[in-house]
Amino acid sequence: MLVAFALSLGAVFLRPLIPFLKAQQELTSDANVLEAIELLESDGDFGSRLAAAALKRTQAKVTYDAAYYKIDFPNGDVPAEKGVCTDVVIRSFRGLDIDLQELVHSDLKANFRAYPQLWKAKGPDTNIDHRRVPNLQRFFSRNGQALAMTTEESDYSVGDVVAWRLVNGQTHTGIVVPGPGARKSEKWIVHNIGRGPVWEEALFDFKIIGHYRYGK
Repeated sequence: MLVAFALSLGAVFLRPLIPFLKAQQELTSDANVLEAIELLESDGDFGSRLAAAALKRTQAKVTYDAAYYKIDFPNGDVPAEKGVCTDVVIRSFRGLDIDLQELVHSDLKANFRAYPQLWKAKGPDTNIDHRRVPNLQRFFSRNGQALAMTTEESDYSVGDVVAWRLVNGQTHTGIVVPGPGARKSEKWIVHNIGRGPVWEEALFDFKIIGHYRYGK
């Protein structure tokens, strides 16, 4: 009896979300993903090509997995079907032949104390350093451009990297991309917050703690 009541109550609360979720799926359909990628790649701008590489990540089946892995160096990667938010960024840049694993390691090794000392590490670790949001933030701010953190869409360009503070206190990151279809003038993001790489209207869903441009 109680189980049936709980299920019916859940259905009542979830029902209003169903049209929204369906609309979201239609907006981010494979056809719209491919259309956006084609438009971005034809532009030729670095930020557009990076955004296209990020959108390609949404076509991969990835299970969220924050486990520590021993990986090759350079160009090492965790299993293709695994990953976290930083792996979306890392794999997107690798789509443009930029290996953040090697770049972060080189800068961190030469400037170890300039990087966040949050993990009681005694030295660089090529397996994990580049997969930590605070380290990516420090790398981008040291080697790229650290930009204004505003709530104005116009201040963000496709291909920008954004970092957020989630409500649980954890850090998160993703890449700015255009919106789908007729909404392509909007700024959406590609990120993995637990459901694999997804294309979402979520740029301002969390507190922005970093806004970066690298490689342009």
